[in-house]
Amino acid sequence: MKRITGIRSAVVVLGATSLLVATSITAGASPTSGKYNAMDAQLVPAAFKGVTWQVATDATYPPDESMKGSTMIGFDVDMMNAIATTLGAKIKENNVTFDNIIGGIEGGRYQLGNSSLTDTKAREKKVNFVDYFQAGEGVYELSTSKFAFMGLTSFCGYKVAVETGTTEQSDAQSVKCAGGKKVTVLAFPTQTDANSAVQSGQAVAGFVDSQVAGYIVSLAGGFFKLTGKPISVFPYGIATPKTTNGAKLAKAIQAALKTLVMNGTYGAILKKWGLTSGAIPAAKMVLNGAKS
Repeated sequence: MKRITGIRSAVVVLGATSLLVATSITAGASPTSGKYNAMDAQLVPAAFKGVTWQVATDATYPPDESMKGSTMIGFDVDMMNAIATTLGAKIKENNVTFDNIIGGIEGGRYQLGNSSLTDTKAREKKVNFVDYFQAGEGVYELSTSKFAFMGLTSFCGYKVAVETGTTEQSDAQSVKCAGGKKVTVLAFPTQTDANSAVQSGQAVAGFVDSQVAGYIVSLAGGFFKLTGKPISVFPYGIATPKTTNGAKLAKAIQAALKTLVMNGTYGAILKKWGLTSGAIPAAKMVLNGAKS
């Protein structure tokens, strides 16, 4: 995978159970933030006007979302800020555990989920999605490892580290193995914990979205390497509540995303984070799961 554009330095601290990566973004690397679009803003339902939208994000998933000191950064964060600017809205990013995002939206605590959420039919039963990016699943391991990933059945007989609630967790758990072997899936509340399990040898490999796997490897100073090719390419979606107003909000977000594609902001954000390979055209920024 490509090294992430805009990284000036990376400090990797390797201990028995932790992998800490510190990064800084080069000055002037910030993309265009977007401009207010009155036509798009008119689509925002009255229930969401004049209030701060609470956004749920698991900030342990660089380059998509992570913390730099007390500030949340990442391509998802930049994209959400640009959407808010386009719609004339105020947002507040909340750093939450990934497995609690959709439940938090269902419970009314958050209005949006923006955290590399793969748009799946199962999740569409709980929230609406506006697709905005596509990613596959990738595998990384210790640079000294002999494990070779050739597909999901390669995990048979091994322990694999994933983040709880992710598509990778369900995919790894669904593998059918022959000869009495099985996949031992070690699920952790954050991606940082999953990385630590691979680093310490507790798991033979980490299973994560492909661009995140590349990012982890690129900052690890040769400690990790990628193995195999990305599989199961699916879209990411921004999630909204499964309500009438939630569906209307999703349509406003869809319109804003298409505007960001047309004015170049969308491409600038992906370029900043080295993720242009995951770009999708405006025609594929579809709305799924919304009530009619």
